[in-house]
Amino acid sequence: MDAPTPNPVLDPGLTGQDARPVDGVENGYLAGYRVRFDEAGPDGNLRTSALLRYAQDIAWRHSEHLGFDREWYRERGLGWVVRGVELELSAPIPLGTTLRVSTAVVGHRRIWARRLGECRFADDRLAARITTDWVLLDGRGRIVRIPADFGVAFTNPEVRSEILRVPAEDGAPAARHGLTVRPSDLDPIDHVNNAIYVDWLEEAIEAVGWSAVASGGGDADRPAGVADGPPTATGSSPGTLRIEYLASAARGDAIQVDLFGAAESWRARIRRADGPELVRAARDLSRSSSG
Repeated sequence: MDAPTPNPVLDPGLTGQDARPVDGVENGYLAGYRVRFDEAGPDGNLRTSALLRYAQDIAWRHSEHLGFDREWYRERGLGWVVRGVELELSAPIPLGTTLRVSTAVVGHRRIWARRLGECRFADDRLAARITTDWVLLDGRGRIVRIPADFGVAFTNPEVRSEILRVPAEDGAPAARHGLTVRPSDLDPIDHVNNAIYVDWLEEAIEAVGWSAVASGGGDADRPAGVADGPPTATGSSPGTLRIEYLASAARGDAIQVDLFGAAESWRARIRRADGPELVRAARDLSRSSSG
């Protein structure tokens, strides 16, 4: 029996490489990421939270590439945390796809920096664009000024816009979902990673029945071997998701996800069951990026 002919895939390589993905910005990094089976949902497409994980991972790889590794931060008692995200999904991303993922620091203010990440298919079509605003914290969890070293290594202009925010919701939510912070939600620094909150949003959307929103896909688009059923509202439907991170949940916390609006265009508030607000989010399935 003849062996199958390999499919050619444009892949920059898992080792990554220096790049200039944003015109006019003299820093950047590019690497290949293959969508694993465990990163896809029941519809066979990449979950939204995985895109945030890619954006975070390639940001760290870019930093390490320029000499700012985790040991550098440890010695100085510093660490970056995500304060805001805007994710624009242009098209569903099937499992097994190799994405060309790029990142660049595209601007800064005195105490925060903005990264632009893009995920592209092998033919260079845009799959997703992720804008992330980061703040730098010291060992006591206080926001500190960005060191001058970064302006040399990550050459970028000063941002004129404000940090990404999501308006607070008034009134009673349309639906609620409760959960508890699980050990599997914690990362190596015993912290609930920013992508986990998106998993919680997806869990809440599924629990209240809003995930049955059609996204234009059909059986012909479904990869072989995956379950029947509609795609999830948070996972594979093109649109825009905006998130503002206000505080962090801790191990064992009881969490309440409050949902507002409707399945096609919802807002959410994630809070501790005893009151403090942790995250605000807004999802609009009618908006998608192109390029």
